[in-house]
Amino acid sequence: MTLVRFVSADGSQVREVEAAAGERLLDVAQANGQPLEGTCEGQMACSTCHVIVAPEDLAKLPPPVEEEEDMLDLAAHVARTSRLACQIWLGEGLDSLTVRIPAGARNMQGR
Repeated sequence: MTLVRFVSADGSQVREVEAAAGERLLDVAQANGQPLEGTCEGQMACSTCHVIVAPEDLAKLPPPVEEEEDMLDLAAHVARTSRLACQIWLGEGLDSLTVRIPAGARNMQGR
C-alpha cells in the first residue's frame, strides 16, 4: 500500500488515502474527490490531470516520457516537479507520495 497525500493548491487542506500497488494516481485522486479531470483516459491528449509532486518524492518516480513533458507544456501553473497523474502508477517500492493540486485545477466531470 502507498500513502498518498493530496494537498490543496493553497496548502490549507491535506487528504491522506491508502492506495494499492498498480493503481494510477489519477484513479486514486478521482475516487477520493480530488479535482482532476483526466478526460483523455491516459492517452495524454490533454493536461487536465496535472499535479505537483513534492520535491522529496520526485526521485521515487520514473522520469516522464517525452509525450508527458509535451503535455505539461500546455498545462497552467506548472512547476519544476509537475507530472501528469494519469502517468503515475503506484508501485510496491513507493511507500508514500505527496502531491499538490495546482491552482485552477479543473473538474468538469462533477467529481
